[in-house]
Formats: sequence, C-alpha cells, structure tokens
Amino acid sequence: MEITGIITAIVVGIIIGALGRLVVPGKQHLPIWLTLLLGIVAAFIGGFIANIFTSFWLFVLIVQVLVAAAGVYLVDGLYSRKA
Repeated sequence: MEITGIITAIVVGIIIGALGRLVVPGKQHLPIWLTLLLGIVAAFIGGFIANIFTSFWLFVLIVQVLVAAAGVYLVDGLYSRKA
C-alpha cells in the first residue's frame, strides 16, 4: 500500500466510522473517538478484504462500511458491559 492509499484510508476511515455508527440500530455507548478509530481500522481491514476480490471503489466502500458497522456493533457490546 502506498502512502496516498494510507492517507486516503485514514480520511475515509473517519467518515466510515460515522457511517458504521449510523448503520447500527439503537443507542451506542461508544465515545465518538473510539467510533472514529474503529472506522480507520475498518477502512484498512475492509479495503484489504475487498481488494482480494476487486478494486472497484464502490465495492470497496461498501465492504469498509459493513466492516465498520460490525466493529461498532461488537465493540459497543463489549464496551456497554464494562460500563
């Protein structure tokens, strides 16, 4: 992955974190910084997974949002039990 790809993944990851939070129904207990961090991680993981199949940008974006939603859902479940 090139430096431009890394920077793009970080910027898109912040947006994807917010989208992932919107996709998950109900109230989330996560702080916004953790949601954005999950989005950045999801952008890297989702981008890697999607690029195995194709590099079509829309498919990559959809996979990234789905990975972010799954991450928000899972981490929120763990986070709400701790609080």
